[in-house]
Amino acid sequence: MAGRRYVIVGNGAAGTTCAETLRKREPDCSVTLVTDEPHPLYNRVTLPRALKREVPMDKVFLRTLAWHEQVGIRFLPETRVTRISAEERTALTDRGEELPWDALLVATGGRPRPLPAPGASAPDCRNFQYYADTVALDARIAQSRRAVSVGGSFISYELAEAFRARGLETVWLIRGPRWLRRVLDEEGGDLVDRIARAHGVEVVHGSEVARVNVKDGVVTGVVTTAGETIDCQLVGSGLGLTMNTQVLDGSGVRTREGIITDECLRTSVPGIFAAGDVAEYRDRVTGQHHRMGTWDNALFHGRVAALNMMGQETPYVDVPTYQSGLFDTIISVVGVTPEALPEAESVTRSDLVARTYRKLFFSGDRLVGAVLIGSIRGKKKLMDLIRERAVFQTEGERRALLEA
Repeated sequence: MAGRRYVIVGNGAAGTTCAETLRKREPDCSVTLVTDEPHPLYNRVTLPRALKREVPMDKVFLRTLAWHEQVGIRFLPETRVTRISAEERTALTDRGEELPWDALLVATGGRPRPLPAPGASAPDCRNFQYYADTVALDARIAQSRRAVSVGGSFISYELAEAFRARGLETVWLIRGPRWLRRVLDEEGGDLVDRIARAHGVEVVHGSEVARVNVKDGVVTGVVTTAGETIDCQLVGSGLGLTMNTQVLDGSGVRTREGIITDECLRTSVPGIFAAGDVAEYRDRVTGQHHRMGTWDNALFHGRVAALNMMGQETPYVDVPTYQSGLFDTIISVVGVTPEALPEAESVTRSDLVARTYRKLFFSGDRLVGAVLIGSIRGKKKLMDLIRERAVFQTEGERRALLEA
């Protein structure tokens, strides 16, 4: 094992955690960490708080250039891997350097889908995925009076929340009948709408941006598919991600929406692994392949990938969870939802007056996931039951769990 060479493509939570784990556990190895961004690791979960100016922008950074040197990780920022050869076990960069590897990790995540409307290439139409997006949005918010957030994703809600927190009049356009339409039912969507509207957000369903009006390079408004013109100076989009799998083109690695792996995060080609958002991994809980784009999931993936790159047989076994503020309340998603498991059955309990909502998801007779709004009471118990593959055969047993 001495002197083994590791190459990691992507320096997000999964990639950087993998690099750090390898250096700690195998001191004689070499680790090269490649990213097309100019920055070392930063906390994407903190970007919404930075945009709201609840934390200083520089506080989102978790690593420095000096840290990589101190721990012995070769860090290549603003560098793209253009070709991976499984036969030669090399990775070629756009700088013409050939990186040899004994094991390679692809942790490239996804890129935001652009707003598909004429005029949407204007600088004041922004996605919200990277540190650079946050800096650009922060500057434009200070010069704007009104903003539009587009989409039914977590990103679109975070944009709407940040725009309002910074004092902008805010319109939230959602194409579907409700926010997180594949996860929430009508009652859950109604609760989120009530919360957003109570904070001054104008929520509009069943409408999309047909055109962005631009004058002298500056956004002046949007025209919706319903024919309405909304004056604004800023447009933020959260329309989902396209997974960055193209780095593996021609490598022989199987991909679908993401990169297909087994439960040890191994791809179909020996020596190549995938982790984080881009990994379409086999989940032991459901027995199916799916992706999970959460920070904690990426951290755990990075550790497991490192161990298996070193030759261990360590499966990824965990219950993914995501938690976020929702204006003045909270939302927590646990385990697997219908976004990854469309055939999942569910039971729901909601209280619009108390602003609480609980929805549990079942695959067959096993609990596999949950979404909680307003109160996360019982979250740990639900995670334990999912991990234990607990069985709930009757409607009565499932509904009793809602009250637990």
